[in-house]
Amino acid sequence: MSRNVEKQTPVSAPVQAAYRYCEAVTGAQARNFAYGIRLLPAAKRQAMSALYALSRRVDDIGDGTLDTETKEARLEETRVLLDRVRKGAVEEDDTDPVAVALCDTARRFPVPIDALDELIDGVLMDVRGETYETWDELRVYCRCVAGAIGRLSLGVFGGGPAATSERAFGYADTLGLALQLTNILRDVREDAGNGRTYLPADDLAKFGCSAGFHSATPPAGSDFAGLVHFEVRRARRLFAEGYQLLPLLDRRSGACVAAMAGIYRRLLDRIERDPEAVLRGRVSLPGREKAYVAVRGLSGLDARHISRRTSRGRG
Repeated sequence: MSRNVEKQTPVSAPVQAAYRYCEAVTGAQARNFAYGIRLLPAAKRQAMSALYALSRRVDDIGDGTLDTETKEARLEETRVLLDRVRKGAVEEDDTDPVAVALCDTARRFPVPIDALDELIDGVLMDVRGETYETWDELRVYCRCVAGAIGRLSLGVFGGGPAATSERAFGYADTLGLALQLTNILRDVREDAGNGRTYLPADDLAKFGCSAGFHSATPPAGSDFAGLVHFEVRRARRLFAEGYQLLPLLDRRSGACVAAMAGIYRRLLDRIERDPEAVLRGRVSLPGREKAYVAVRGLSGLDARHISRRTSRGRG
C-alpha cells in the first residue's frame, strides 16, 4: 500500500502501550496541543502524540540543567535514534516507548523524519546561547523548532495532493512561525529568567527594551507596549497567511489545525489587550474558551472563512 495514505494494519499490544505512553506525555505537557489533536481520528491522534513526545524529549534536553557538553551529547544520541527510526530498526519490545511509537508512525504515515533533525538543530541554537539581531535571523530558528513540526503534521494529516503540495508545506511553515512568535511573546519573562532572549535585538533597541525582561515591570523608559503590539501585528500577518492551509486539509485535520491555531490567536488577543501580563505570569485560556475554539474548528467555520477570503483575493 502506498505510504501516501494511512496503513490500516493492526497495532500490536506493545505498540499500543507505547502510544498510550506518548499520549500521556502529550496530555501532561502540552494541553493546547493535546486539545487540538483530540479532534483527529485515533490513529492520527496517536501518531501526533508520538511526534510530540520525541519533540518534548528534545526540548527537555535543551531546557534542562545539564552542562552544554552533556546536552550536545544527548542531542546527538537522539539523532542516532532518528537514524534507527528512518531505517525501521526499532523492535516492538524496545525499552524506549517513544522510539517504538515513532517507528510505527513512520511506517504508517509519510512523515519527513528529517524534520526532527531540524528541531534538534534549533534546540542546539538554544544550548549554545544564540541570540538574534534581526527578524530574518529569528525566522531561521523558528523554522527549525516550529516549521519542522508543521511539516511533520502534514505527513500525518494526509488528505490528497493539495495537502502535501509545496504550497501546503509553505503555509504550514508560516503557521508554525506564527505559533512560535506567540510563544516567544508569552514567555519573555520565563525565557529571561533562563538567560535567553529571542526577540530580535533590532526590535528591542527600537522600543528601548534592550535591558531585557527580568521583573514584573517593563525596563525603565521603554515602550514595552509598543514592542508587544509591533510583534503582535507581525504574528497576525503570519497567521493570516498560514491559515490558508485549512482549505487544503480534510475536515478533521483542518479542525485540528484550526483549534490549535485558534487557541494561540486568542492568546495573542489577550497579550495585545494587556501587554504587561506576560511579565507578571503565563497568559492562558480557560477550558471553556478552548472548547469554543474547538467547536469552531470542527464546524469548519474557520476553513470556510479562509477559503472565501482567498477566493475574493484571487478575483
